[in-house]
Amino acid sequence: MDKFTTFTGIVAPMDRPNVDTDAIIPKQFLKSIKRSGFGPNLFDEWRYLDHGEPGMDNSNRPLNSDFVLNQERYTGAQVLLARENFGCGSSREHAPWALEDFGFKVIIAPSFADIFFNNSFKNGLLPIILDADVVDALFKEVEATPGYSLKVDLENQTISKPNGNDISFDIDEFRKYRLINGLDDIGLTLQQVDDIKAYEAKRKQQAPWLF
Repeated sequence: MDKFTTFTGIVAPMDRPNVDTDAIIPKQFLKSIKRSGFGPNLFDEWRYLDHGEPGMDNSNRPLNSDFVLNQERYTGAQVLLARENFGCGSSREHAPWALEDFGFKVIIAPSFADIFFNNSFKNGLLPIILDADVVDALFKEVEATPGYSLKVDLENQTISKPNGNDISFDIDEFRKYRLINGLDDIGLTLQQVDDIKAYEAKRKQQAPWLF
């Protein structure tokens, strides 16, 4: 996955609590185990006025003009501002896949569901937990300011607002290391490839019948 250091993006406000993974990517789209291709169906039941199925031409589907991601002012948004308990529901890893494939890099909320929170880090998506009152203030600023963007500095653990003020956030050091270095589970394993090869060679000598 891509390395994450410093990033600036337009903010889209998802002003509803308890957004579950079936809303993020509905169950009928879970047939693929690839990480790509889910972006067009992100929040499918909210983005479109018809019922979506895999293989449909989304360019011809009727859009829900009231849904935030269909509003012109949030075109190209890469930071999602959310409410409490974002990502609740099932443990489907497709949820962060869909958000990342759509273009989001950062999600800011007062709280996240545990499994979604863990899955996000493993797929290059940065979930940031801020106090509810700080998130509420950001919602007001975003809605009052078209083109509102935030700069996220992962190394220094700060979010810079357009007025120059910074917000600090906490993150586990190991998760921070993974994102900065672009390491998913496979990438972490490959860092030990020499040790793995040495073990396999030694094991082959000790128990050749296994090979």
